[in-house]
Amino acid sequence: MLAIIDYGMGNLRSVQKALERNGADTVITQDPGVIKNADRVVLPGVGAIQPAIEKLEQLHLILPIMETIDSGKPFLGICLGLQLLFEKSDEGGGISGLGAVPGEVRRFPSLKVPQMGWNQLSIKKADCPLYKGIVDLSYFYFCHSFYVRPEDDKYIATTTDYGLEYCSSISRGNLFGVQFHPEKSQALGLKILENFINL
Repeated sequence: MLAIIDYGMGNLRSVQKALERNGADTVITQDPGVIKNADRVVLPGVGAIQPAIEKLEQLHLILPIMETIDSGKPFLGICLGLQLLFEKSDEGGGISGLGAVPGEVRRFPSLKVPQMGWNQLSIKKADCPLYKGIVDLSYFYFCHSFYVRPEDDKYIATTTDYGLEYCSSISRGNLFGVQFHPEKSQALGLKILENFINL
C-alpha cells in the first residue's frame, strides 16, 4: 500500500491517478498510523513552505514522516515535498524544514519566477533507480520559484539549468525527492513513478 500524505497543499488526485495508472494501491491520508504502516510514502505539495510546515505540525505528521524515512521504506517528495525535506529555506526571511537532508532552499536570483514549463534533467547518478529507462536530458514539467541546495553533492541525482545549474532531484538510499512534477510530465513522468513503485 502506498500512502499519499494530505496536508492540504498538494494536487493529490493528479498524483494518485498517475500512481494508480502504474498499478499502485494508494490511499490519500492524514492518519499517522496509516503513514507508518504503508509500504511506500509520497509527500506531494505546491505552495509556500511555512504554511506547509505549520499544517504538518497541526496534523502531527512530522514524526511519522521522519520515522518512515528512517525505517528504510521508499519515500518520495514531489515539488514542495522535496523542499520540505531540507533543513531550512530562505523563504520569508528563513524557515526551518524537516531536516531530513542537510542543506537549504534558495530563491532563484534575478530570474523570472516561477519557472513554469518544460526543462531538462541532467542525470548525475546513473545508478539512481528513479531514472531507470530515462534518457539523459529528457524534459519534465516544472513550476517553482525556489530550488534546493544540498550541503553534499552526493545527494544530487539530477541537475537542471535555469539561469544557474541547480539540483532538481535527490537520492539517498530509500529517500528520493524531485522538484519537477512527474504526474504532469506525461509518459516519462509515469515512468519515474513506475520506478518508484517497483523499488
